[in-house]
Amino acid sequence: MTPIRHNGSDNDAVLDAVRDCVLAVGVRRTTLTDIARRAGVSRMTLYRRWPDVRSLVGDLMTREWIAVATGAIPERGPGMPMRGVITEGLVAAVRAFGAHPLFRKILDVDPELLLPYVLDRRGASQEALLERLADSLREGHADGSVRAAPPERQARAVLLIAQSFTLSLRTMTDEDDPELTAEAFLGELRHILERTLTP
Repeated sequence: MTPIRHNGSDNDAVLDAVRDCVLAVGVRRTTLTDIARRAGVSRMTLYRRWPDVRSLVGDLMTREWIAVATGAIPERGPGMPMRGVITEGLVAAVRAFGAHPLFRKILDVDPELLLPYVLDRRGASQEALLERLADSLREGHADGSVRAAPPERQARAVLLIAQSFTLSLRTMTDEDDPELTAEAFLGELRHILERTLTP
C-alpha cells in the first residue's frame, strides 16, 4: 500500500516538513509559512496543492499511518497460517502506534484531528487498511485458519477492535501494576483476535 501522493518525492519533502513542524509545535501553531520554509518551497507552491494546513496534515497522517500499520505485518514463514500473520500484525501495529512520535503528539496536543475518523467517517488510511485486511482474511479463509465470514464485514469488525486499543489503550494501563501494563493488554488483544478469527 502506498500513501496518496501529489508529486512523488516533492510531495514527500513537503510532508516531511509538515511532520517536523507538527512535532515541534503541534498542528494549531503550524503555519503554511513554517512548512514552506522547512520544505524549501514557496507558499504559492503549497497553495496550489493544498488549501490549508489541515489538508496537509491529513495527507501526512495517511502516509504515516499506512506506513506504521503495513510495516508491522510480519513475514509469512513457511506453513504459517494467515490467522497468525493477521493477529501478530495487528498487535505489532497497535504497539507501533503507541510508540510513534507523530501519533503521540497528535493524541496529546491535537486529539480533535482524529475524532472525525472515529465518530463520523473513514479516512484514506482506514480504507487502505481495510482493503489489505480483507485480502488477508480471504487468504485465511482459503487456508482454513480464519473463520468464514463476509470479508469486508469481518475486516471492519477487526479494525474496530484494533482501533479501540490504538486510541484508548493508555487510558486503561497502569505501568506500576504488572497485570495492567501496555504489554499485558496487548496480550489480551492477541487473545481477542485469535478467538474471533479461529474457525
